[in-house]
Amino acid sequence: MNMETMPPPPRSTANPAPRRPANSLRRTTSIDVSWPDGIDQPRLFIGRVRDYRTGAPDQPGTELDHAELRAVLDDDKNIRKISATPEPALLQELVGHRAGGHLRMFIRDIMPELVENAVPLYLVLDDLSGSALVSNIAWSMWDPSLMLDRRANMNDEEFEEMMAGRANVCWGLAEGNSGLKFRRDVTEVAAADARELRNPEDPLGWHDFAENEGYGFRRARRIDMWRDASSGLLTVDAAFQDSAKKNDGTRTAIHEYNLRVTADPDTLEVLSLEPEPRILPFPECPGAVANSQRLIGSSVADIRDEVLRQLRGPEGCTHLNDAMRALADVPVLIKSL
Repeated sequence: MNMETMPPPPRSTANPAPRRPANSLRRTTSIDVSWPDGIDQPRLFIGRVRDYRTGAPDQPGTELDHAELRAVLDDDKNIRKISATPEPALLQELVGHRAGGHLRMFIRDIMPELVENAVPLYLVLDDLSGSALVSNIAWSMWDPSLMLDRRANMNDEEFEEMMAGRANVCWGLAEGNSGLKFRRDVTEVAAADARELRNPEDPLGWHDFAENEGYGFRRARRIDMWRDASSGLLTVDAAFQDSAKKNDGTRTAIHEYNLRVTADPDTLEVLSLEPEPRILPFPECPGAVANSQRLIGSSVADIRDEVLRQLRGPEGCTHLNDAMRALADVPVLIKSL
């Protein structure tokens, strides 16, 4: 299928979030990235996470846990400073490491208890790498000329090297796909209104976000889980969105998925997995959904490793993978229902 006959990429947000389901647990996380000292200076990452249990959806629930992370990263994604509340004993070991796949493995190696116990802070730490990779898009959402200026300062060899480095990173950037055919004068990556995450009919449905002046990026997650009253199955409804601020006060969404999963509550076997692409940059991107069905039959507890094993590189979408990997926390979290 050539570009003339391919459907356009999905560009419609599902926000605001649905109201909290009855007898459910909701985990919300956010990472807000800003440049407090200017665009050529280190980035500030503020991550927040909250676990919230709901009985009746029209009543306030109970906050079970929360955490906050603050990190300063250089332009090359090296961690310059990091702190957290509460702070794990070995958190300062991350200083000097570069945010990427290596960092994720290092965190799991030195602080395995965060993974094993589904500690809220872990999901924010795990998202540092993805947020560091994508957050520079905030410049072009705020002022498209900033990206053009950066590209104009590259010579042809540097520009081609940048584009070649993207090849086969994910399904949407597989060899031959449209995402590898950007010109220097292209700035649009997504053009979808992110809308408000918080539902005005359910103001307690999200924690408070970190706000900043000027350009900024946000990665936000929502994971709702409950046992279906009729089937008895464990049901998970999750959402994932990357967005950036615009200078008119609105936000533009760059990536967004919804995800619906059912699992056996006793064995934790994944019985159904339904990703819904809502906002993605390239026409080929939604094709990654098909390979996600390989995870049916896996245990929810093993899904983080299964995603890495079965859906690496062009076999999967990095953003859908991130949405699915977070489901590995569900077996611990459902004990709080």
